[in-house]
Amino acid sequence: MGDLSGAFRHISSDEVDPDADWSLPGWLYTDPEYFAVEMERVIRPSWQIVCHESDIVTAGEYRTLDYLNESVIAIRGDDGVIRSFTNVCRHRAMRLVEGPVGCAKKLVCPYHAWTFEPDGRLSGVPMKSDYPALKLEENGLAAVDLEIWRGFVFVRLVDGGFPSVAEMMAPFEEEVAPYRFEDMRRIGDVRLRERQVNWKNVGDNYSDNLHIPVAHDGLTRIFGKSYEISDHGWADRMKGDLVDKPSANFWERFYQAHLPEVPHLSQESQRRWLYYKLWPNIAFDIYADQIDFMQWIPLTPTTSVLREMCYALPDGRREMKLARYANWRINRVVNKEDTWLIERIQQGMASQTYGAGPIGKSEVCLRSFARKIRAITPEARLHKAPPAGWSKK
Repeated sequence: MGDLSGAFRHISSDEVDPDADWSLPGWLYTDPEYFAVEMERVIRPSWQIVCHESDIVTAGEYRTLDYLNESVIAIRGDDGVIRSFTNVCRHRAMRLVEGPVGCAKKLVCPYHAWTFEPDGRLSGVPMKSDYPALKLEENGLAAVDLEIWRGFVFVRLVDGGFPSVAEMMAPFEEEVAPYRFEDMRRIGDVRLRERQVNWKNVGDNYSDNLHIPVAHDGLTRIFGKSYEISDHGWADRMKGDLVDKPSANFWERFYQAHLPEVPHLSQESQRRWLYYKLWPNIAFDIYADQIDFMQWIPLTPTTSVLREMCYALPDGRREMKLARYANWRINRVVNKEDTWLIERIQQGMASQTYGAGPIGKSEVCLRSFARKIRAITPEARLHKAPPAGWSKK
């Protein structure tokens, strides 16, 4: 696949997008042919988060990420370097490892015992003389691009010309640095939650500000009118500041009253909930007490899986542990509310009466995402699906 980024880098504002005042049409959220195109042009060349460096500390420790019929291994080598490869033996395509986490001094295929080093080299083949054309140096594991940003490990299957994670997050480096992501450690296991929605519906909802006062009573109680969004090209920024007025809800009120001081953060950040969404399907939720990442991985045109992990700086204070629990209780309700919303939106997208909806000027994050999608695939401008086979012409 070629570099697609040039197709839309010139589209930097609504003024040059003739469809700027329209949302993406409903058929993009249900159509199998479009889904296949989108996976190749949007997801396959995009960065996906695997884990934190601290999750694979010693030589041979690995984490896997499965998406788009691929399984990717991020593994630390004997030299301390983290590398990534597809989880595929070069002999008969057998999966080398099972499950999301493990440790192995060598990756030994469970089918025919071909052996690979943590740096990807093929080092052992039973009955090696039986393969006249085999060259060990040409049959190592297939490498996958890897980037580490502030301790987090990202991979991509192909290079489509999209910016690096560091480039996407560049506008926020000064704001992010005090949180000390690099020093954080995982405080919970990976969570996988399947949803009956197209992946874009998860992201659209994440960056939507208009539904907050309508559908999230809890967030409205603790944020007041402080919630705001902004578009920064390849990443969206959302934030809300905790108000002083005690909430009527117990856990919200507890969190407001007992969130302990975090010495390395500014006074402004002590009571700020900060959110970043990176192109196209990753988000960081950042709080004074902890952070988490979330990604919404496409499964089919109408199903996705949410993958999440939480991290925090080591802090043994009892009040911090309680604050983190209160945070979880609050956001558990928010997640339930969002699930109810996006599943019903997905159902509505399948209606033949829905084409594309008008989009407000204040919906800057949705405008930015839609602009990129339309530039990558011009057929996304059509309010109704074109005849089958359009992608083959």
